[in-house]
Amino acid sequence: MAQTWKYGVVLSALLASTSHSLWAAERSAVLDFDDEMEQSTAEVPIESIEQFVQIYGIVKDNYVQEKSDDFLFLQAIKGLVSGLDRYSRYLSAEEYKQLIQYTEADLATVDFKLIFDSHTHQWQISNLKENTDLTKQGIKNGFSVFKIDNQELKNLNAEQVEDLLHGSIGSSFQLQLNPKSPAITLLRNKKLEIADIEPVMLHNQVLVLKVKVFQQDTANEVKRLLEEYDTTRLKAVLIDLRNNPGGLLSAAVETADLFLNQGTIVSTKSRSEGNQQFQALPGNEFPNVKMGILINNRSASAAEVFTAAMKEHQRAWVIGEKSYGKGVVQKLFPLPNGAALQMTVSHYFTPKGSMIDGSGIAPNQEYVWPLEMKEDTYLNNVSELLLKHR
Repeated sequence: MAQTWKYGVVLSALLASTSHSLWAAERSAVLDFDDEMEQSTAEVPIESIEQFVQIYGIVKDNYVQEKSDDFLFLQAIKGLVSGLDRYSRYLSAEEYKQLIQYTEADLATVDFKLIFDSHTHQWQISNLKENTDLTKQGIKNGFSVFKIDNQELKNLNAEQVEDLLHGSIGSSFQLQLNPKSPAITLLRNKKLEIADIEPVMLHNQVLVLKVKVFQQDTANEVKRLLEEYDTTRLKAVLIDLRNNPGGLLSAAVETADLFLNQGTIVSTKSRSEGNQQFQALPGNEFPNVKMGILINNRSASAAEVFTAAMKEHQRAWVIGEKSYGKGVVQKLFPLPNGAALQMTVSHYFTPKGSMIDGSGIAPNQEYVWPLEMKEDTYLNNVSELLLKHR
């Protein structure tokens, strides 16, 4: 009888909560941050609440270890949000506090390194400090790593392995120690201080601009470099977006606008935010420059927006492999307890109306970097493919 009364109280509380408005301050983690307040009313069917309380009671009474009510409710909240898609998640107060210190244009890595052991021919964890989230999960220095995000490491070089550890600040990835062990989810929380763009002039007069992430000044920096290298002497410009996790949408739009003089660059569609279109402004900074874009399966988000716009307007020849397929706008919804929800509110669409998320951008010409090939050789080969394209 006591248990029935207890879960009846839970049911009554949940039912009562549906009659109140839920307030959340919105902050965009992809677009510019704003401080607007929005009121929304949640309506939950009584039958669904009754089913939840029934399952809650079964778990509470029968799970092998006793769990507190706070723990069970937190797991329910996490499941509700993370089950929406692969990007939405519940942030603890500490995670939220850390995330808002940065912008989507910040790159990050993890608080350990991977070194190659020539005896075992495996990549091993090194420089892992004590009392980190990883050590609390039983991971130690010297442990071998089998996969990162479904990519086996055994045949990769040091740069390729390092690229797998890098990504947007606060982003997560899966690490697997051996073929039989479960994957562990880790967050990239150590900010990297890197140059926005790295220019390299190849022997065939192709200028390679390695854009690691789209930051606030990316468009201005691209323009400055093209003027510095004198486009009249260049045979082509290759924008290298491999492993670019995205960054600021506005920066990708501004960079595309350097090479386009009309038409849609990207559009967003949203149930709660309304639909938006970003158009190229009249005028073309570099109309006579032959353009190429190099992508791989870790080119994502704003990098895909830029690539799709340049490809579909036939302004650049895209080489490499199909991109990651992350085309979402997310917002942060702070909660009264200091935590927050990071949730998808919009999707990106290419100029021709294709949704980027889950699909990615296919190159005009597929050319995957062979593992045994040096990067310099690969870039030279890519540049020759670009020059041969008419």
